[in-house]
Amino acid sequence: MPFHAVTPILRSFDEAKAREFYVDFLGFTVDFEHRFEPGTPLYMGISRDACLIHLSEHHGDGTPGTTVRIRCDELDAYLAALTAAAYKHYRPAIQQQPWGRDMSVQDGAGNKLVFFDDRTATSPT
Repeated sequence: MPFHAVTPILRSFDEAKAREFYVDFLGFTVDFEHRFEPGTPLYMGISRDACLIHLSEHHGDGTPGTTVRIRCDELDAYLAALTAAAYKHYRPAIQQQPWGRDMSVQDGAGNKLVFFDDRTATSPT
C-alpha cells in the first residue's frame, strides 16, 4: 500500500496577487482552474516539476498562515532565479539549519513556503 506525495490546499484571497506570486515570481504553472459559476471563488491547481499545490478562495479550504516544506535540490540556482525576477515584495535568502538549508517565502494570504535542501543536514550528536 504505497503512499504518494501530498498536495496541500492553501487558502487564497486575491486571484491576481496569487498569480503574481506563484506563477510570475515562483515559476509555477497553472494546471487547472475551477469555479462553480462565474463570480464564485476560484479553486486552482498549480505545479512546478513534481510539486503540486492547490489554491482555494473557498471559505473552509485551507487555513491562512499554513507552512509547507518543498524539497528543492537546486536551491542556490532557484534563489538566483528568484533574485533575478526582482519581485517587489520579496528578497529571499538561504539559511543553514541543523536539518539542512532553507529558503522561506510568504504569499499574500500569509502562507509560508519553505524550499529546502536536506542533503547538508548535520547529524544529531
